[in-house]
Amino acid sequence: MHYTGTIWRPPYEASSLLLEATAGCTHHQCKFCTLYNDLPFSFRMSSWRDIKSDLQEAQLWSTDPMAMLTARLQGRPRPERVRRVFLTGANPFVLKYERLTAMAALIRQYLPSVRTIGCFARITDVALKSDKELAALRQAGYNGLTIGLETGDDEALRFMNKGYTAADALTQCRRLDQAGIQYSFFYLAGISGIGRGEIGARATADLCNQLRPTLIGVNMLTIYQDSALYQEIQRGRWQEESEMEKYREIRALLENLRIPTRFAALGASNAFQLQGALPKDKDALASALDRIIRTVGEDELRAYRESLPHL
Repeated sequence: MHYTGTIWRPPYEASSLLLEATAGCTHHQCKFCTLYNDLPFSFRMSSWRDIKSDLQEAQLWSTDPMAMLTARLQGRPRPERVRRVFLTGANPFVLKYERLTAMAALIRQYLPSVRTIGCFARITDVALKSDKELAALRQAGYNGLTIGLETGDDEALRFMNKGYTAADALTQCRRLDQAGIQYSFFYLAGISGIGRGEIGARATADLCNQLRPTLIGVNMLTIYQDSALYQEIQRGRWQEESEMEKYREIRALLENLRIPTRFAALGASNAFQLQGALPKDKDALASALDRIIRTVGEDELRAYRESLPHL
């Protein structure tokens, strides 16, 4: 398989086939992000030759001797067929409609068992497609996008150079809802800065309550020295929230959500991992957060944050 740099995927895509459709990010201006700093370019599309080669390789997995042996050891007669493909890169959904549909056709040609195709997407990527194109992409199998919403706090979005507003997110995600394309949000606790965590959480809940995300995944802001945000802190232009404030922020987000969705904190940035379905598990999730806030100290949480060499 052809992979470039570190490959990032959501925790819930662990069983998906990871196919490199792009590398890097078309935006590459968010002040907090260092995920693609190891690449010598900002963004690149994979060649059709590499994509076909990777699909041919994946096609052979069902007959690979080691895969057959692993399946038998797990009590299965043969390896499971690939049901889902996750296109890697920061935002493959930016690709033109024609390329995305051609890629879906190629995936089905080599892997007819595939039912859905997911990827990371920016709000601005959705805006590039017409309503008719979004509906056709859903028919082609695109479903379950992961969107780095980060927050519904416009002040934080502007400062961090996200490239869209909360109103933009509302407009474009409503278009996804209309097209039948499901999506999950990443929320970034700490993005609003010291003293504004719960403000950002309530603004985000207000936004999400008008939409239909299948999952809201919480990540915690972790600041690295090669980020533009670190430089802003050094210049005295921004202050980081404490770890406890981040947990109170997550608690406020959970408390103000009024929609049925899954709520999870699963990535490495979270010192404590949790997940559940809303509204059924809301009280249990709230109790877990309250217990962390009540019993875990700032020093312990800060030590965990500083121990993360990368996300």
